[in-house]
Amino acid sequence: MAHISPDRSPSPGEAVPPPGGTGRAPVPDTSLSGRDKFLGAMFLMATSAIGPGFITQTVTFTDQMKASFAFAIAVSILFDIAIQLNVWRVIGVSGRRAQDLANSVLPGAGYALSALDVLGGLVFNIGNIAGTSLGLNAIFGLDVRVGAALSAAVAIAIFLVRRAGVAMDRIVVLLGVVMIALTTFVAIKTQPPLGEALRQTVSPDTASFLVITTLIGGTVGGYIVYAGAHRLVDNGIQGEHYVPQITRSSVMGVAITGVMRVVLFLAILGVVAGGAKLDALNPAADAFQHALGTTGKVVFGVIMWSAAVTSVIGASYTSTSFLKVMGPWVTRWERWVVCGFIVVSTSVFLVAETTPVKLLVFAGAFNGLILPFGLGILLWIAARRRDLMGGYRYPTWLIAIGTVAWVVTIYLGYNSLTGIKALFA
Repeated sequence: MAHISPDRSPSPGEAVPPPGGTGRAPVPDTSLSGRDKFLGAMFLMATSAIGPGFITQTVTFTDQMKASFAFAIAVSILFDIAIQLNVWRVIGVSGRRAQDLANSVLPGAGYALSALDVLGGLVFNIGNIAGTSLGLNAIFGLDVRVGAALSAAVAIAIFLVRRAGVAMDRIVVLLGVVMIALTTFVAIKTQPPLGEALRQTVSPDTASFLVITTLIGGTVGGYIVYAGAHRLVDNGIQGEHYVPQITRSSVMGVAITGVMRVVLFLAILGVVAGGAKLDALNPAADAFQHALGTTGKVVFGVIMWSAAVTSVIGASYTSTSFLKVMGPWVTRWERWVVCGFIVVSTSVFLVAETTPVKLLVFAGAFNGLILPFGLGILLWIAARRRDLMGGYRYPTWLIAIGTVAWVVTIYLGYNSLTGIKALFA
């Protein structure tokens, strides 16, 4: 987390501070190879999306829609790719975070975007902490308060080590692989009807636009859409010459999330296709127990804890990256700000003594509002502000698919407003 000193010129390979930015551009960690920088960003984005809500949402929709849910997954992945391709390319080529770009286009817009992302990230992080406690409870039978405190301590320890950025990148990659591997094992064990799932991927018996937009909001909504791209900025990625790696990594990041969604869907489909009725209060844990018996509870716990703690890491890191709009002091004390964010999230959960359902609903609605606002600004920059991207000529086809996705996010935002009104009615 070292930065270029203002009293010297950058040496070859260092990122040059962008004009008009509020903070100083980070010096790339020389201990990371170029491949590792992109790998860490890919998995940070993916594991930020794969949280407790992701797991519960996938299980619930699979139980409701059976094999038809495959179509919703496929369509949502296409929209996720269109969105992430644009977000990663604009931020990666410009070398500037979303809030700084927004302020350059419309003074104050970056502060508004930061406020929305930090608030949504904080509330979701409370849910992530709750998810870690449920995971440790399933594995060891720990009290949820103890499990939450221990998990928060693990996340804080990751950010307090000397090379926190390297540690974060490697932890999210490791836990991401663990989640996918365990879920794949369960999917093989449950023997889902693969032929039926493949057929309904392209020709579903039922389809729900609301389910599709819900999946999009849960995968690339709120802070999640910026997690990987902001990590690229902190790793010193900037410029048109990185476009091939940025493109490949943004798609692969969505693909990692998609693989997890697909194997989890197949694992649960194998259970419900056999006629099992899932417990409405905790359908995910019940599905794993149906699949593996008593061992299923432990496997569920490992997957849930891995998903939740990586989401804690992603939400805390990305929310702090938005706080950098407040000035260079946030960058200077970054690891402590991240740790403070985790402490606040955990404290709220411990005081509440239960999963804050209303807060999670509120955060989900906020995700729907943030996505069209931020994406719209970045698409405007891509189309009209080449000066912010070093003169880079943005592909028209990419703006086109981004615009189509943006229209869908407006619908998502409309549903979010309806949800907020209903929540406080």
